[in-house]
Amino acid sequence: MLKGAKNFYFIGCRVLWREVCRCASMSDNILHLRFLEQGLHNTPDILRTELQAAIDAADDCGYDSILIGYGLCSNGIDGIRARKTKLVIIRAHDCITFFLGSRKRYREYFDSHPGTYWYNAGWIDAFEQPGRERYENTLKLYTGKYGEEDARYLMQAENEWYSRYNNAVYIDEGFPFEDKYRQFTRECAAWLKWDYEEMMGDPVLIWDLLQGNWDKADYLVIEPGCGVRCNFDEDSLISSCE
Repeated sequence: MLKGAKNFYFIGCRVLWREVCRCASMSDNILHLRFLEQGLHNTPDILRTELQAAIDAADDCGYDSILIGYGLCSNGIDGIRARKTKLVIIRAHDCITFFLGSRKRYREYFDSHPGTYWYNAGWIDAFEQPGRERYENTLKLYTGKYGEEDARYLMQAENEWYSRYNNAVYIDEGFPFEDKYRQFTRECAAWLKWDYEEMMGDPVLIWDLLQGNWDKADYLVIEPGCGVRCNFDEDSLISSCE
């Protein structure tokens, strides 16, 4: 182990695996990575239970810190704690901030484009995105379960959901294989009659998390025994029990 290197344990959402593994491969720290199933933020109590269990499993292993690859995520991290090890969390509502590189950048775009739905390679791989394929698969599922007439009625809710958005943004993370993901997003936007835009991602928050560069403005370091309290105040997105 190199002099000055830290021994970190990372626990995060599966959707981050490409970006985290790329940054980890370039770090001079010792990094142990664990990815939890994508979509746990849809059931915050389950996310909290799964994340706490992963923390507990690492807490007795002598790591310098446990790094958390989740934002608020529907308050799914509220109450998590380690008994013996520091926790470090990026101050963010969700992983869009992780991919864009700052809360400010995300907020500025959100404020000027409130009807935006975000796409990237990780999300496209993890679950069906809004578009023709998702619509047709949902219609097929409903028809098989409830019959054609009820399926048409239920699809009205799907159409109402789509109508809340008017813009698809693909976050380009700079991987060499992304053309197919950009094309997929363009096709989804065209079918939905949404605008299409691309933004370059910025891995700086993930990189600094793994490197141990924890500026107080972007990271919360929670001492052993302290828990997490979540709130939506812009200046302190995640606050500890202190």
